[in-house]
Amino acid sequence: MDGGGLIGLDIGGAHLKAALFDGTGTLRDLDQWPCPLWQGLDRLEQAVAAVVARWGLPQRVAATMTGELADLFDDRADGVRRIAATMRTALPAATLTVFAGPRGLVPLEAVPDCAEAVASANWYATALVTAAGGDGVLFDVGSTTTDIVPLVGGSPLHAGYSDAERLDSGELVYTGVVRTPVMAVARTVPYGGGRRALMAELFATMADVHRLTGTLPEGADQHPTADGRDHGITASARRLLRMVGDDLEPDGLPKARRLAGHLAERQLRRIEDALDQVLSRNPTADSLPLVGAGVGRFLVRRLAERRGADYRDFEANLLVAPALRERTGWFAPAVSVGWLAFDGAPHKHLCPVAAVAGAVPYLGD
Repeated sequence: MDGGGLIGLDIGGAHLKAALFDGTGTLRDLDQWPCPLWQGLDRLEQAVAAVVARWGLPQRVAATMTGELADLFDDRADGVRRIAATMRTALPAATLTVFAGPRGLVPLEAVPDCAEAVASANWYATALVTAAGGDGVLFDVGSTTTDIVPLVGGSPLHAGYSDAERLDSGELVYTGVVRTPVMAVARTVPYGGGRRALMAELFATMADVHRLTGTLPEGADQHPTADGRDHGITASARRLLRMVGDDLEPDGLPKARRLAGHLAERQLRRIEDALDQVLSRNPTADSLPLVGAGVGRFLVRRLAERRGADYRDFEANLLVAPALRERTGWFAPAVSVGWLAFDGAPHKHLCPVAAVAGAVPYLGD
């Protein structure tokens, strides 16, 4: 579709997520490409080239990002500026806008002047769209992080905006269902009838854990494994048992699955602890439904069931083709920034968000 439509991009440090819209604002397709920015900005160029190869040159692009955190950059502002410059080089003919939180979408040329607002603002785009569908607590559980955002009265009711503020407030939890090292989830585990310390080595990731529990969605793990071997069940079990100094014996798969189940539970407890911290600022929010987004939202469904809370998917109130619904939830920031780029067009797909985009309360610490 050269020369028409719009693509919403979520530029992460590990993936580039993209949502394709036609000229009316209708969501047509979604996809994700590996984009390990720590290896160089050429990785972003390659991922953008893959987007163009699939869908053609877009007329417009609306982007949000978290990739500025990659250690390729001197600091976050440097990352924002260099990512923006790379996008201009990769898409010289497109009209490019970048999401700057409360400031909305700004022209690419304005990004250097509002780098702090642009940095890691993808959660805010998702929250704006989700809040238009009703009150709740938004969870976006991705490959690396989990966002927790209360939504009240059609707006996000957050206590922090920057990563640092949100880490303090419990609204940003550095745990995800793919890239998180297992050693970041627990220090010791029950094993062999005792307590065993996990090795402080990158022998396995949470992708191995959730693959063994049978909950990891197909296609979620696009990066090389910790040992460079395949993404199969046997290889995952071998990696996970190495974390406790054990080898995979012919009858060892049940041990690996039991260990995986425990680690998945530990991760969920950490997310629930953060939720309790967030809700402690506003006890009336205890009755709000939980809203799940991200490839790891199966954890949110489990959390809602445990707490006796109502649950709904991010896309529950969106007019999305059935074939796209699940991935719409996985790629919520890319979808959200795309719809926010259509002046008035989102009203056909969800409750009005453009009217609240410039008047979202910020509570501070």
